[in-house]
Amino acid sequence: MSIWTRIAKAIDALTRGQTLATLFEGFAKPPERSVAFTIAVIALGAKMAKADGQVTRDEVAAFRRVFRIAPNEADNAARVFNMARQDIAGFESYAARIGSLLQQDRQLRIDLMEGLFHIALADGNFHPGEDVFLQRVAELIGLDHGCFQSLKARHVAAEEFDPYAILGIGPGASPAQARAAWRQLVRDMHPDGMLARGVPPEAVRLAEQRLATINQAWDAIQRTGTA
Repeated sequence: MSIWTRIAKAIDALTRGQTLATLFEGFAKPPERSVAFTIAVIALGAKMAKADGQVTRDEVAAFRRVFRIAPNEADNAARVFNMARQDIAGFESYAARIGSLLQQDRQLRIDLMEGLFHIALADGNFHPGEDVFLQRVAELIGLDHGCFQSLKARHVAAEEFDPYAILGIGPGASPAQARAAWRQLVRDMHPDGMLARGVPPEAVRLAEQRLATINQAWDAIQRTGTA
């Protein structure tokens, strides 16, 4: 059974009155956890797309880049996305539930935020409404402000490139701390580790671009002679 078929069955259960709490009880381990992750990205991504007042083709295309959809699964995928898009209210309770589900897996929560940033920036702009939305989602799923700022620094082009923010460390960090942060981020983005966490194979591809930014930050710190 494909991931989209499993997701469609899950959505059917919701329409019959099953609660999210009950639905996610069966998604604790791979491969079912990838279903939970995908539903979370779909639902929160659809809600976030409304944060700037419109759902653009670029944002829909970004979703398709994260999740490769086979032609025979197009109907299931469209049904899931459209159902999520129709229900714009209530993202806070949904995000809180996701945070509870993944409370023991901080890195998978970070993976979720990475996917949402990817969708937010698909149209080339980072709208203030999207910024507020993502900050609130990060808070609700249990990621602190420092983590959010680090994620934002990796995705949103700033006037000044801040390698320390990208690695999630302060400018006063020692060379050993900078190296440790860089090495940990590289480990976190290894494909085998991401698949083990329940990230769908398609979404693992996004890690390549993030890893390039992280390596660029590490190189910049090394060039300053502080690491």
